[in-house]
Amino acid sequence: MSMLFTPFRAGALSLGHRVVMAPLTRMRSEPGDKAGALMREYYAQRTSHGGLIVSEATPVAREGYGYAGAPGIYDDAQIEGWRTVTDAVHASGGKIVMQLWHVGRQSHRDLQPDGGAPVAPSAIQAEGDAYTPNGPAPFSMPRALALHEIPGVIEQFRQGAARAKAAGFDGVEIHGANGYLPDQFLQDGTNHRTDAYGGPIENRARFLLEVTQAAIDVWGADRVGVRLSPSGTYGSMSDSNPQETFGYVAEKLDEMGIAYLHVVEPRIKGTELVAESDAVAARHLRGAFSGTLIAAGGFDGASAEAIIRAGDADAVAFGRAFISNPDLPERLRRNLPLNPYDRSTFYGGDAHGYTDYPALESVG
Repeated sequence: MSMLFTPFRAGALSLGHRVVMAPLTRMRSEPGDKAGALMREYYAQRTSHGGLIVSEATPVAREGYGYAGAPGIYDDAQIEGWRTVTDAVHASGGKIVMQLWHVGRQSHRDLQPDGGAPVAPSAIQAEGDAYTPNGPAPFSMPRALALHEIPGVIEQFRQGAARAKAAGFDGVEIHGANGYLPDQFLQDGTNHRTDAYGGPIENRARFLLEVTQAAIDVWGADRVGVRLSPSGTYGSMSDSNPQETFGYVAEKLDEMGIAYLHVVEPRIKGTELVAESDAVAARHLRGAFSGTLIAAGGFDGASAEAIIRAGDADAVAFGRAFISNPDLPERLRRNLPLNPYDRSTFYGGDAHGYTDYPALESVG
């Protein structure tokens, strides 16, 4: 029997199978950064009975934007649109958690309130492009957050968590991966601070742990997950001792009793599969984290089954395969062919490449 299709628990979430929909930035929000009918249809299509969806990354602040068209959770007016999404997922028997997001330095002045500089732990510019209303543009030089500003950013995460609860989500996930703000504080290549949020790993991890605690204060630990990318280099990220850094964070998150740890494997670099390596990140953090662990990063049905059987993960998150296969869990369960995806439609646009991929009943 396939281990992928056995029940499991992630904190308070009781799930019918281990195929998780990964967070996928698609940039199809309506004016006001609101979730609309098209997004509702997209998520409803990808809901499987007993399955878990992690929403696309959702900024908790206007300053947290790096992708024009991403839906937000920084304003009460955005709750209603998201409520239609969660209602649709629940009506089909699924569970959905919101991924809370702040891009930090991975932004551009055109996306910032009043054209200001993006914020970061330190004034170090990232390599790469933001997605502005006028198209891709190199990340702007950030400014370092003053010490007195940091509690306000943590409060933005707490408010985002509270709005997600009001919108009917089943929990939240802190986006601590991919070189975004919590990751920027965590890794010493981007954090050159000398105050309580910089220097030794205990200080650099403080921001991520305090953000996680803020979400726990709203939801309880058993409905809060955290995503990490220990080997990620996107956005010119680096750390002098990633094993120690991420091992420490995993231990602390384990002590907090969070619902799950979501780990991005090193075989993914940005959006590309660069190597068919084994699950080195999950295996390393498994030794420090005793709770539910979700692995992500270029898996197919066979490799997902293998990592679960090996005990290195409890579930596997699929990204691009879910974009082009709204019924992915059923296709994997029956070992059926997958629709190919069209990368040119990933970011922004309309229903094309978003809600028009055929499901099984449409192709056979």
